[in-house]
Amino acid sequence: MAVTLSIRNVPDEVAKALRRRAASHHRSLQGELLALLHETALSESRLTPHQILERARSLRLRPGPRSLAIVRRDRNARARR
Repeated sequence: MAVTLSIRNVPDEVAKALRRRAASHHRSLQGELLALLHETALSESRLTPHQILERARSLRLRPGPRSLAIVRRDRNARARR
C-alpha cells in the first residue's frame, strides 16, 4: 500500500536545487523526490574502509596546528607507557 509523505519548511535553495535536478532528469519534482527516496532507502551498499579513505584523500584536507598537537600529545603519552 502506498503512503503519502509530506515535508515541511524546505529551504528555498534546497527546493530550487531539487527542481533543477528534476528537470535535468526529465521528471516532475514528485518523481524526482520519489526516485531519491527509493534509491536512498533501498540501497544496501556501504562504503568500504578503502572507499572512505579514497574519498577523504580526494578532499585534500590538511590537519591544522591544533589537531597536530593533539595527535603528538597522544602519541607521546602512549610512548611513555
